Amino acid sequence: MNLTWKNGPIIGILWAILRMWLGVQWLEAGLHKLTGGFDAGGFMKGAIASAGGEHPAVQGWYAAFLHSVALPNADVFSFKVAWGEVLVGLGLILGAATITALIAGAFKDMKFLLAGTTSINPILYTIAIILLFAGAGAYYYGVDRFGIRYIKDRDGKGIANKHAMVHL
Repeated sequence: MNLTWKNGPIIGILWAILRMWLGVQWLEAGLHKLTGGFDAGGFMKGAIASAGGEHPAVQGWYAAFLHSVALPNADVFSFKVAWGEVLVGLGLILGAATITALIAGAFKDMKFLLAGTTSINPILYTIAIILLFAGAGAYYYGVDRFGIRYIKDRDGKGIANKHAMVHL
């Protein structure tokens, strides 16, 4: 077992705490949107309005995307934002589909930042990127640690099957 600074039982505790904290942030935000009647249309209109002036908070190309694609489909985007946040949160809390959840969360943070919203998004984005660099260490204490091993073993790509092939 090759343990480095970024994976193993001791550093895995830090990654698990960071991952679960990040997951709670996403889960709470998503549940708030699901139960509070979230409508992304108002958010999008505000972002579009922030694209003007001498020092725009939103780049013109992103405002154009919001105006022509997202705003006409605000109901779909509202659904995707709320449920996406819930799923990212659950994945990170459980350590299930961790890398996918981290990428999705970072991408969501980037979209909020592009829309001119700072809030906690830079912090969430930074933690997601750090956890992505941690790689497998990010889910050392999570469902993926065992689930990925199971899938690899089942598909013949795991350590147990490699050893069996050597002895044939």
